[in-house]
Amino acid sequence: MGRSTDAGLDELLTDLSEPQREAVTHTDGPLLILAGPGSGKTRVVTRRAAYLAATVTEPWHILAVTFTNKAAREMQERIAALSPGEGMTVSTFHALGARLLRIHHDRAGVPPNFTIFDTDDRRKVIKQAIEQCDLSTTNWQPAVVEREISLAKSTMLTAEAYAIEETDWRQRTIARIYEAYEALMTNMAGLDFDDLLMRVALLLGRDSELRDRLEDRYRYVLIDEYQDTNAAQYRIAQLLTQQRRNLCATGDPDQSIYGWRGADIGNILRFEGDFEDARVVRLEQNYRSTKRILSAADALIAGNMQRKEKTLWTDNADGPAVRAVEYDTADEEAHSIAAEFAVLSRQGANLSDTAVFYRVNSLSRVVEEALIRSGVAYQIARGVEFYRRKEIKDVLAYLRVMVNPADALSLLRVINTPPRGIGATTVKRLVAVAEAAGRSVLDLITSGDDLSALGRSAAKVGEFGELWGKLADVLDWPAAKAIEHVVSHSGLRAFYKPVTDAEGGPGRNIDELISAAADFHKQQPDATIRDWLEHTALVSDVDAVESDTGSVTLMTLHAAKGLEFDNVYMIGLEDGLLPMRRFDEDESEDTEEERRLCFVGMTRAKRRLTLSRARYRTSRGSAARTVRSPFLDELPRGEIEWVGGDDRTSRRDDVGMADTSKGLPPDIEQWEVGTLVRHPTHGLGRIMSMHRGAKRTHVDVEFQEGGRRSWVLEFANLVRVAFDEVD
Repeated sequence: MGRSTDAGLDELLTDLSEPQREAVTHTDGPLLILAGPGSGKTRVVTRRAAYLAATVTEPWHILAVTFTNKAAREMQERIAALSPGEGMTVSTFHALGARLLRIHHDRAGVPPNFTIFDTDDRRKVIKQAIEQCDLSTTNWQPAVVEREISLAKSTMLTAEAYAIEETDWRQRTIARIYEAYEALMTNMAGLDFDDLLMRVALLLGRDSELRDRLEDRYRYVLIDEYQDTNAAQYRIAQLLTQQRRNLCATGDPDQSIYGWRGADIGNILRFEGDFEDARVVRLEQNYRSTKRILSAADALIAGNMQRKEKTLWTDNADGPAVRAVEYDTADEEAHSIAAEFAVLSRQGANLSDTAVFYRVNSLSRVVEEALIRSGVAYQIARGVEFYRRKEIKDVLAYLRVMVNPADALSLLRVINTPPRGIGATTVKRLVAVAEAAGRSVLDLITSGDDLSALGRSAAKVGEFGELWGKLADVLDWPAAKAIEHVVSHSGLRAFYKPVTDAEGGPGRNIDELISAAADFHKQQPDATIRDWLEHTALVSDVDAVESDTGSVTLMTLHAAKGLEFDNVYMIGLEDGLLPMRRFDEDESEDTEEERRLCFVGMTRAKRRLTLSRARYRTSRGSAARTVRSPFLDELPRGEIEWVGGDDRTSRRDDVGMADTSKGLPPDIEQWEVGTLVRHPTHGLGRIMSMHRGAKRTHVDVEFQEGGRRSWVLEFANLVRVAFDEVD
């Protein structure tokens, strides 16, 4: 501690603004860094980690946690370049959870060789659980049940706790499915992504000895993107800093965009309540965007109530006006954007600096087709998709069973892949025989026991057992070498070699998998196959984004978090798409999160920002009239260049009424809770809550036809209705 010279410390603090320097040099005690977009957050976090290691502690006493593998790698590389010494832990929350559960599996009550089930596999197990409960998967859709179970785990509700809390018939049924699902996962030594957090949080809560040991190891904890933590992540952070209280939380409530999967914006909003002596540092200077982009984004986010006030500013140039473009159709929108990219490409522009964002993946199809026709190269940020390809999952399934013989889901996937004459009927008999004997399917297959009960397929099953004996020896090999051996001897190499391989196909994808495993081995020479499988299980979409490819990047707004591009195009700014409507949620909170998502997308842009919508968009085979996003009406007119429509006419065209975006209604003094109002689309409603803020007035309206909506009144197109005017 205190090893660095004054010159070394000066190097860590050079080129920092005063607020950045304050955040870096704060050592002991709780610290909240409110970091606006483009404010140099990563620089501050990495410099702070290096500063702590140079002044008050050893590197191995520092834990830095973020949300994506890409962000963790960047953080690790930037910290290493500052030469703080060896041993610092830089990780994602899920990777940290997996590591702690592996090391302390006995205390956590999980097997050491557990398999991490991805979303697709988890859904298959949930489907089995539904069927075990004698329920219909039509009435109880696995995807819906999966979301309920995931949200329960994110709030640390085990199956037993969920069953206690159930209040109605629906919850009682889901509790039964949850319990059956957990039993199936236990039998297969499997954990899902939520388990990696929930089980660690519960373990730290009940095991004070382990908690004290870990808190002594991690004396300084730095949590990035704190606004996106869920209840389990929040609990882990609190428990690891219970005694020393050296928690540094970095984030921005205005960029909290994962409430739909359990993130709680309240975690960052109440930080000063959790730590009354917390130092709060606001990073308000934006180094990324032009003045006009920042002004437009700041005006939009001012419409939210759940936030901490910040004043965003920049010394950057004014830049060109933000464009808001209205097209007649989605095809026109896509073709126009592709044509712009084609011109840029011919002019020698680097398209790596250009991105197209959209709210849902389905919007990418028409853009992809237009880019292909225009000859514009592009990449799609779908890192998870690669590992969901059939051929990749087949290869990984072989390795998963080698590491975890109890993983029956993976075993039954490969027992007849490639086809070897073991049909579904044989598999059912095999499972039944194994269950009757109290043995695992793999043990039965590889034991050499008499399998005549399986009928004519017994010999085929025996041959598979012999094959498995030859494959099992690769467990101690590097992952790339092991994969090559498995695909060659299992028959997968010959099976996945279609004639399209020259252009890229399943065979090429397997080669890419081998290359990825080889790269992983170079980075971590001591890693095992189990380590590599864990790495692949925790891949996210953004991990696939490559820089300097010369290609336009297409991605969802959620995947864009943490990235930046010179030129950003956001498509589909239509009511129902952005904001997305989820009527099963609290709609006021729902709209605020959608506004934050739009804000995140806008603030990824450095120089140019284009927002677009189509008046007609094809859905389920037919063109449907769209309604312009209310977020477009919340932008400052002086910062926007309107193309194909403007802020005075387009909204009127959509809803068939005069513009109300100039300000509050003239009779605003008569508006209060209980006032009847009329909307051109939703009809008659009643104001349920009303809040007059410094910049905007927010109202919640419950409509006669059903549904409750939240609006900024200045842009809501609501008209007050007198009681005697109601039929």
